[in-house]
Formats: sequence, C-alpha cells, structure tokens
Amino acid sequence: MSALAGQTVVVIGGSAGIGLETARLARAEGAEVVLTARDPERLRRAAGELGARDATPFDAADPGALAAFFDALGEPVDHVMVTAGRPYYAPLSEFDFAQARRDVDEHLWLAIHVAREAVGTVRAGGSLAFMSGTGGRRPGVGMALIGAMTAALPALVANLAVELAPIRVNLIAAGFVDTPLSASLLGDDLDARREQLRSTLPIGRVVTADDVAALAVHLMANPALTGATYDIDGGQQVVAR
Repeated sequence: MSALAGQTVVVIGGSAGIGLETARLARAEGAEVVLTARDPERLRRAAGELGARDATPFDAADPGALAAFFDALGEPVDHVMVTAGRPYYAPLSEFDFAQARRDVDEHLWLAIHVAREAVGTVRAGGSLAFMSGTGGRRPGVGMALIGAMTAALPALVANLAVELAPIRVNLIAAGFVDTPLSASLLGDDLDARREQLRSTLPIGRVVTADDVAALAVHLMANPALTGATYDIDGGQQVVAR
C-alpha cells in the first residue's frame, strides 16, 4: 500500500519548487492534495497537472486569509506542508524594514498561525512541516535576519510539537536547492554556484526539489517523527566553502 493512501495533504506554497514536488510525490503515494499559492495562474496550472482536490489562491502571510482557507476546508486533513515565502538578505546599511517584516511574517508568524489553525483541522497523528535553511547558521554580512530566523524556527517547532501533540510538527532545513526560487535569488551567478557545489559536495551533485519532497513525505508517513529539525544539504555543511 502506498505510504499516504487515503490521506489528504495540504501544501501552502504548492505551485512551484519544493511545494509542487512535495504535492506531486504525495499524489504518487496515494494522497489527495490541496494546494495554495499567491499566483492564481501558476496555481491553476499546478492543480490541473496534479489533479488536486482543491486549489485556493491567497497570500499565506495574511492571517485572515489563512484562517478563512482553513475554515473552508470543510473536513479534517492529515498533513500540512508550508513552503511559502522567500529569504531576505541585506547588510544593515541597506536594510529594508518592510521587506524584513514580510520575511518574519512569512516564516515565524506564518508557522504560528498555521499551528493554531491546525488544531481541530489536522487529524491526530497527522503532521505539520515547515521549511528553514542551513546557510543562516554561518554568520556573515547580510545574514542578520536570516540567521535569527534560522535559530528561532527549531525552537518554535520543538515547542509546537509538545503543545499540539498528538499532531506531529517537524522542520526541514535545506541548503542550496536547485529551484526557480534559487534561480531568482542568484541570477547570473546560478550556473557558477551549481558547478561549485557539484565539485565540492560529497554527493557530487546539487540537491533538487525532488530530494526535499522525499524527505517531506517521509516525515508525513513516519508516525514516530516529531519535534525535530532535519537537514538536507548534500553535505554542504561538512565541507569547506
């Protein structure tokens, strides 16, 4: 029997990249999927491609819209994966506080709002999974906010796992992942970064969205996993940069 047969997986940020690949793999493992994203057209294409049960466009960082989405689900679900948002990097001399607040909304506050909405919506033994990164563990110019978020999210997830039990809560911390988001962040430096990683990572290749999706689905399917942070970076942290 497929790992998620008969279950329902909600992917917030499910129209591209890691979210889309997680939804795709969940479907292959027998789950129904519900997708959300900000871009209505891209969401429509993703939902059609996967045969999603439902797809709702909205800004996940808007607490009211998020609450309305959960209220409209109509029946319990088994798992919620959150991949919405993008990191914000800037040295203090160029810090844009509006963008920085948006970053906190899309990561720290979004996780808390999703956790609160999960009560009464996610079945006992089901799971929440959030995304973080490994790059912010290394201090540097422009890393102040992302470093703070990287440190905060594991503590948040561990506490949520206790408070929401028997709903399980986990965090995926990714290194570089070859996605459209990475392409937009790196621009003309993308190919050089790929090549540098291929030549230095122990796995001999870059990490893909498929790799992260496999971990996400494993966290959904394994009922013994909760309250932890799972790194997936191809060994990026154990080799010199």
